[in-house]
Amino acid sequence: MGKPKAQVNVVHPLLANPLINEPFDDVEIDLSTFDFKDIEENGFDPAHFDDLFQAMKAGEGISLLALCLIFLQYPVLELVVAEESEDAATDFMMGLLIVYRGIFHDEDEDAAITWIGSDAFQSAYNEASLILQKKNARV
Repeated sequence: MGKPKAQVNVVHPLLANPLINEPFDDVEIDLSTFDFKDIEENGFDPAHFDDLFQAMKAGEGISLLALCLIFLQYPVLELVVAEESEDAATDFMMGLLIVYRGIFHDEDEDAAITWIGSDAFQSAYNEASLILQKKNARV
C-alpha cells in the first residue's frame, strides 16, 4: 500500500480562497495611528476604510458568508473588539456596515439596519464568527 496523501485540513471551503482567508495580509494598516476615541467623538471618514469596503464588496459577490468572514478579519475591527467595550465595538461595527450598505447599495441607515437585523445576515455573521473561532483555535 502507498502512503496516504496528506489532506489539507480546512475549517471551511471559503477559507481556501485567498480573497477571504487573511484578506488584509497585503494591506498596510498602521494600528498604532488608529485613534478610536477620535472616531467615537467625531465619527469616521469612510475613505479610511476603503480597503475594507472593497474587500467586502468582492466577498459579497461570492456570498454573504464570504462578506462576513472578510469583515470580521479586518485588523482595525479586531483591535476595537479586543480593546474597547462591547457596546463601543458594536456601535463601530454597525457604523461600518451601515456605511458599506450606503456606498454599495444606496441604502439609508434604516434600510441598512433592517439588512443587518435580517435572518440571512445574522446567520451568515454568526457562522463566520464560528468559522474564525475554529480557524484561530488551530493556529
